Amino acid sequence: MLRLFISGFLLMTAMLAQAQQPHSQQPVYRFSPVNQWDIPKTAAYWNPIIQYVSQQSGVQLELKIGRTSADTTAYVLAQEVEFVFSNHLFSPERDKLGWKVFGRRTGPALQGQIAVLDNSPIRTLEELDKQDMVFAGPEAFVGYRVPQAELLSRGVEVNAVFAGNQNAAFAQLMAGKAKAVGSNSALIDGFTEKQGTKFRVLWTSESYLDLALMASSKVSTKDVRAVANAFINMHKSKAGALILKQASESVGMDPNSHFLSATDKDYESYRRFYATAPMAVR
Repeated sequence: MLRLFISGFLLMTAMLAQAQQPHSQQPVYRFSPVNQWDIPKTAAYWNPIIQYVSQQSGVQLELKIGRTSADTTAYVLAQEVEFVFSNHLFSPERDKLGWKVFGRRTGPALQGQIAVLDNSPIRTLEELDKQDMVFAGPEAFVGYRVPQAELLSRGVEVNAVFAGNQNAAFAQLMAGKAKAVGSNSALIDGFTEKQGTKFRVLWTSESYLDLALMASSKVSTKDVRAVANAFINMHKSKAGALILKQASESVGMDPNSHFLSATDKDYESYRRFYATAPMAVR
């Protein structure tokens, strides 16, 4: 009887271990969004969202962000992450890495802008020549590369100062450490609405869609599809809609913001930019 009991126990243990084995082998994918805000705000926005997406999709995601947007993009280029929310991967060289767009966030298209404080005496781009101008970071497409391309095309050479994120860039401008700021229209409008700071916009670019949800070619089609469906359908459930609302409000975004399906073709304007942009910003 003892031998039968032991044999039965071992058989049940083996069956339990076999049943648990696929779960234990479930990969954990790293998700890296561009640093639009400081690290605490970025985490406050994204952690509840990716926890919900993980639960709904059955695909485990974890947040991986660097100190600055350039640091975060470095993780991506080093292939240390599998999902991103970014617009830093559309240059000809990075296009070859095989990242695929599957979604984007709602909201109007963005424009790159060059702005000064409303009480600044500067009224033209040419007056910025040889002056300090602050940007979030060198990887910011709409907020740095697009404005810088315009300045270079006009022969205006600014001393580019990189603050690490857009909130820090605005803070440096307000502290008088720079004469102008490069950003995008949504962040400038949002900062004005939240902080009451008035800007004078000196230049506005053509429109570009906001950041893209993208997956690495290393991720299986099945897992990409599951994650995409969870993001895109999130606002349709009561729990998902509440998480999106609270996350958006925590960073001053439209509380009705959510995610939509998108494809690589939606981001052709980025590729057109790189086709003609000065080499210094490609």
